[in-house]
Amino acid sequence: MSVESFSPLVACISLLISWAGIGALGLLRPSSVNLVRRVLFPLGALVGLCLAAVAVVSIALPAEKLVLPIGLPDLPIHLRRDALSNVFLFLLGAASAGISIFGAGYFRAGEGTAPGLLCLQYHLFLASMGFVLLADDAYGFMVSWEMMALSSYFLVTTQHRIPEIRSAGFLYLLIAHLGAIAILLSFGVMQGGSWQFTFDAMRSATLAPTWAAVAFSLALFGFGAKAGLVPLHVWLPEAHPAAPSPVSALLSGVMLKTALYGILRVTFDLLGSPIWWWGLIPIALGLFTAIYGVVFAAAQTDMKRLLAFSSIENIGILFTGVGLAIVFLGVGMTTLAALALIAVLYHAINHAFMKSLLFLGTGSVLHATGERNLGRLGGLIHRMPWVAWLTLIGALAIAGLPPLNGFVSEWLLLQAFLSAHEVPRSFVNMLLPLGAAVIALAAALAAYVMVKFFGVIFLGQPREAALAKAHDAGWLERAGLLWLAAGCVALGLFPTQVIALLALIPEQLGIIESMPTASSWWHLVPVSGRAAAYAPLVFLVAIVATIVITVGLVSLFYHRRFRRSAPWDCGFARLDARMQDTAEGFGQPIRHIFLQFFDMHRELPTPFDRAPRYQVVIGDRFWRTIYLRLALWVQRVAESIAWLQQGRIATYLLYSFITLIVLLALVL
Repeated sequence: MSVESFSPLVACISLLISWAGIGALGLLRPSSVNLVRRVLFPLGALVGLCLAAVAVVSIALPAEKLVLPIGLPDLPIHLRRDALSNVFLFLLGAASAGISIFGAGYFRAGEGTAPGLLCLQYHLFLASMGFVLLADDAYGFMVSWEMMALSSYFLVTTQHRIPEIRSAGFLYLLIAHLGAIAILLSFGVMQGGSWQFTFDAMRSATLAPTWAAVAFSLALFGFGAKAGLVPLHVWLPEAHPAAPSPVSALLSGVMLKTALYGILRVTFDLLGSPIWWWGLIPIALGLFTAIYGVVFAAAQTDMKRLLAFSSIENIGILFTGVGLAIVFLGVGMTTLAALALIAVLYHAINHAFMKSLLFLGTGSVLHATGERNLGRLGGLIHRMPWVAWLTLIGALAIAGLPPLNGFVSEWLLLQAFLSAHEVPRSFVNMLLPLGAAVIALAAALAAYVMVKFFGVIFLGQPREAALAKAHDAGWLERAGLLWLAAGCVALGLFPTQVIALLALIPEQLGIIESMPTASSWWHLVPVSGRAAAYAPLVFLVAIVATIVITVGLVSLFYHRRFRRSAPWDCGFARLDARMQDTAEGFGQPIRHIFLQFFDMHRELPTPFDRAPRYQVVIGDRFWRTIYLRLALWVQRVAESIAWLQQGRIATYLLYSFITLIVLLALVL
């Protein structure tokens, strides 16, 4: 094929079909672990790399469309590739490449689902997410969305023999389908009475402001449920820990971003010109979600639940940025709208690398120790140095420390918030800058959580004797961790190049003609004429120079001989692992400061107890006050109409006949 005839859209479709084909090959020998680990998962990683490469190369090219002659009669599937879908295709391909190569060394025999079937579910999950990003009509979008939900459900319930995992899978599927219904209704509103469900028809439809607001609200509910916005978040801390670690990485690092893609597509593309006050809703929900997620993360003692709540925090940051972009665009401040949108896209890519790296690191720890409880870990940096140092990169990145990638996107979002006082709406322009303080608080608490996460797992002394048998990750697992860690470093050191590509999205969406920046390849100024600037390479050089100079000066002026000895024990005769800070101890100040967030039950000993017992059970108020009451109400309604179930076919035929008569009467 010549360069002129090369079609990135066809290439993307071919790669997504290749993923499905790789999964189907697993059924040839469903019990063969070697086939899945040594052949199919590495092939899946190669497809991910190719997809990421195609997405980067074609991001500046004009949008492409294609109609597939499959689907329902008179309802073919429409596909479209543009700059927005390219960003998320890159995210999908690049993150899945590292996760898949890690999975090639991670999965073992006898872990629930048969290896070949697991391979099919995994690669169908990848392919369905890709088709969600390429869909250009409601039918194709919803088919891909449902395939994504079902394949991920089976991955979450890989260990389906455990009742708690089956319950987590049911909750995930239930909320996923509630969200899907809201998305479907949103598409129904956006077609505007034309009964044409292609995205082109929705773009050209003229909606009354009220109906446009209804469509946006339904989309926000549907995609917010998939993303884990509070109070629709309850499935996320249950499903992520239940799934195998590579699947958890895909769920958090990639799948949550398909919900972000959906709300961006609906708001800035299909609806066209959002009204400014729409943005206040995702800003409020996003800020509350960010604080809620990070506070609960600080209180967790299970390392995978901690990361799951951390994902809720980052989803809150992303939706806050979406809301800010809507406000700016609605009042005509297009440059700041573009800046907020670029910050959202940048943080989505960053989070895919950071959180995937952290989940894979916990997977290696789980395999090496058999423990998820932070209270039974510790000192693993000596036995798992590869995993420890690479996980540290992810922890520093997600804590928002320069010069890694997490700092850049959060800094860009803060710059947009600090300009919110210019919004020409009274009272709103006073409240919006307060969002910068909330984002800064969430970032500070995220750093606190990462100190707890990394310190309790890898530093100090082992809290259990069995940890002496822990071993480092294999070479395939290390390769996956290295790929994701390298992404965190590269995205942090070269932000101007990344922003230059991301700036194409607001241009293609018609938000702004061009992004006015005054950046060089090493120096970032997000908007020309503003005082804020950032030079990550200079920052890195300063850190390295400080370390080198310090070591050199010590070596030059301190000539005494060194001797090795035991560390100072603070005057204690014996210092053991029980004297270290625990996960509960790290979370105790946060539990007291944010007491109203928790549904907490404590069992405290008294000085007179012969067998003192201390126990803290932390629950979710939303689960108790909303979901349990709703479940009880549904159960009562079901019991009240249970008499309809007669168990007789004649009765059911009568119900069908009566329903048919009623429908005919309504239609005619």
